[in-house]
Amino acid sequence: MAQNYDVIIIGSGPGGYIAAIRAAQLGMKVAVVEREHLAGICSNWGCIPTKALLRSADVLHSAQHAKNYGLKLEGTISPDLQAIVARSRGIAERMNGGVGFLFKKNKVDIIWGEAKLTKPGEIVVGPITKPIVQPQGPIPKNTLGEGTYTAKHIIVATGARPRALPGIEPDGKLIWTYFEAMKPEKMPKSLLVMGSGAIGIEFASFYRTMGVDVTVVEVLSQVMPVEDAEISTFAKKQFDKQGMKILLEAKVSKVEKGADSVTAHVEKKDGTIEKITADRMISAVGVVGNIENLGLEALGVKTDRGCIVIDGYGKTNVPGLYAIGDVAGPPMLAHKAEHEAVICIEKIAGLPNVHPIDKLKIPGCTYCNPQVASVGLTEAKAKAEGRDIRVGRFPFVANGKAIALGEDQGMVKTIFDNKTGELIGAHLVGAEVTELIQGFVVAMNLETTEEDLMHTIFPHPTISETMKESVLDAYGRALNA
Repeated sequence: MAQNYDVIIIGSGPGGYIAAIRAAQLGMKVAVVEREHLAGICSNWGCIPTKALLRSADVLHSAQHAKNYGLKLEGTISPDLQAIVARSRGIAERMNGGVGFLFKKNKVDIIWGEAKLTKPGEIVVGPITKPIVQPQGPIPKNTLGEGTYTAKHIIVATGARPRALPGIEPDGKLIWTYFEAMKPEKMPKSLLVMGSGAIGIEFASFYRTMGVDVTVVEVLSQVMPVEDAEISTFAKKQFDKQGMKILLEAKVSKVEKGADSVTAHVEKKDGTIEKITADRMISAVGVVGNIENLGLEALGVKTDRGCIVIDGYGKTNVPGLYAIGDVAGPPMLAHKAEHEAVICIEKIAGLPNVHPIDKLKIPGCTYCNPQVASVGLTEAKAKAEGRDIRVGRFPFVANGKAIALGEDQGMVKTIFDNKTGELIGAHLVGAEVTELIQGFVVAMNLETTEEDLMHTIFPHPTISETMKESVLDAYGRALNA
């Protein structure tokens, strides 16, 4: 007999596990199907363990520059790769176990295996047949297994995987995805990174700080192409100072593999080819949704460019079937998946005042050195929309806390609608700006105007004061620059 639930969620990543917990909080009988890792890519191979690597890089950088703070460190300071990787993997295991605890606490059933939609409201869970890209995580105790399961509502939260370009497919040895880049057996002396989005530039930043000769190849005209051009240009100057080589408007057209190296044919804007040989290469050209082998075609589920098509509440075109997170399309961010999960479940539960997600108010963060964070419209997009805007800027070099920290390379840029005073965009680069950005996110959600921000008291001394000064600058009132 099929086991029946109110909600079954396929996938336990940021979207899946949050959906399960919220559904359980609302009194629903819930099950989650998983085939690889509790907590998904984010906690096991993405957001969290990469930040552990980058933290190690930050500490190394600080130690190597201790004399700038009047400190003497005796002996040679060098990275211990095995220990760095072990710390990162340990943190991933802790996150994995944390989600298992939350499922147990909220009485969420775990079904271990590979799910396939057989008809509306029904899935069959079978053995794991599709190869797993990365090692399987620990299987929690007391899990359910193969069988038929039914639910009034089924949510697909299967996430995404690295995109592969024809002829430049990752092989796990010479050409890496982020999986291999997170746990190298040895530190390469040179590295070529294909793509300068968040994943590519974070790994480029980590390996460069570790002393690796890093080259980044980006097909578009700026690093971190989704960011404001001015912020991107500022960040690139810092990368250049660090010794990172960045080739813009260039693409890898061909690769030749050696015994322990790879040679990339890099085609530049003028048509010339530069051959670059490196010990290893990272392919960071985006991700694609995991929509295969789910039975979507048989049910007639609409997809578009490798993702499931949904409305503002996670509904697909098939009644009772939903999708959230990366598999439901960009922006492919963990916090977007979590918010979609809550919206989807609360809409299913019939709660009042459930609003569809506003993608313009989803912040983006890149944890390179310097960090980059943003929300809302870039200056170029605001102008393209024909908006009459005011733009404010404030540099970290004029902020006392940044100077005291030795972190004076950064800036805050704010964009306002000139007619209404509404904050429509904020863009930051510098130390810990991924923590500062949420202040602007809250402001945008509250439809804050420049007047509201000008009358807000920011604590002193903090880097956050640059946020207010940028607002003041947009209206010709900056006090410290």
